[in-house]
Amino acid sequence: MNTSMEKPDLPIGIPSSFINLLSSLLREPSVVGCEHAFFRVLQRELEERGAQVVWYEGLLVAHGSQPNSMMFSAHADRHGLMCTGPNEFQYAAFVSGARSDLLGNSVSEQLMRKIVGRFQSESVYAYEPWSGAYRGKGKIKNAYICERRNNLIFELEGLEYLVAGTPVAFADKLKITHDGMVGQLDNVLCLASLVYLFELGFQGTAFFTAQEEAGKSWRYLLEWFRRFGGSTNQLIVVDTSPYPDVQTAQKQQLVLRNKDANASFNVELTQRLAKLCADKSYSIQFKDTYVEEQNVQAVARGESPASLGSTELGRIIAASGGLVDGTTLQIPSSGYHTMSETAPIQSVSAYLDVLKALADV
Repeated sequence: MNTSMEKPDLPIGIPSSFINLLSSLLREPSVVGCEHAFFRVLQRELEERGAQVVWYEGLLVAHGSQPNSMMFSAHADRHGLMCTGPNEFQYAAFVSGARSDLLGNSVSEQLMRKIVGRFQSESVYAYEPWSGAYRGKGKIKNAYICERRNNLIFELEGLEYLVAGTPVAFADKLKITHDGMVGQLDNVLCLASLVYLFELGFQGTAFFTAQEEAGKSWRYLLEWFRRFGGSTNQLIVVDTSPYPDVQTAQKQQLVLRNKDANASFNVELTQRLAKLCADKSYSIQFKDTYVEEQNVQAVARGESPASLGSTELGRIIAASGGLVDGTTLQIPSSGYHTMSETAPIQSVSAYLDVLKALADV
């Protein structure tokens, strides 16, 4: 597996130490439902940068000397496959989420048909879920919907010997092109940025959640707040935000939200974030407003409106009864949930700049 980083000869305005960290983390497997091995790597990287790290079920918490000063959260899992029988593999998010889809609804035939051709001929490798030990490489040769089980089945070549319960990650490497950073970026791009903050002296708290792609991560994070009995309206969840193509993603540098399908976000913190972006002359788009505008046009064409989306933060706010509140900061991207997800360079640079200002580093 070629793990080198590809980049053109041009200045990109992003620190090389961040690029090296992102490139390294992208090569570590973190299939949804099997994040333990990645958490071990993450713990080492954080502790090397002076953070205090504590493990909980489905959650890694890192903090400095002022843990309540600012709180960020990023999910640590990425898409992959799970061996579910002799030479049988399924989409890990469906297995981990008991076949719930990425929006928290039942797995629809439309979603499965969308995924079925997404990873054709992709290189993959298997690993031990706890230690991360390498178990061999293979390639996806076919994917189909099993009508009897109403589920998505993958056929691999080269990994026929695996036993049920073995995760299979997509082989990936960071590429930097003129369009942007390219790879399976969701959500290791934002996760790497939080580790990088500790390198710069961040003294607040960073949460790293498991199983977000299976719709479970918010439960682990909410349990932490319930466990310690504290409340916050200072939680900022960072992630990538999908757009249909590179050109549409490049129309704004950063993405904010007033709300999602589950709840409204903290108005004061959202406005503070919008003002910070404006002061730095960064263009923003509110994703909920964008979707609502698109829906008006869709309804006029006789089409069904799209969902506002279900985010980790929205689920926490809706379920916490006022215990947890906050907002989101997102990087626009295209090619979402593929090996070719692309985040514009100007967006990544703006995101890091705003993040450092919020973290006071």
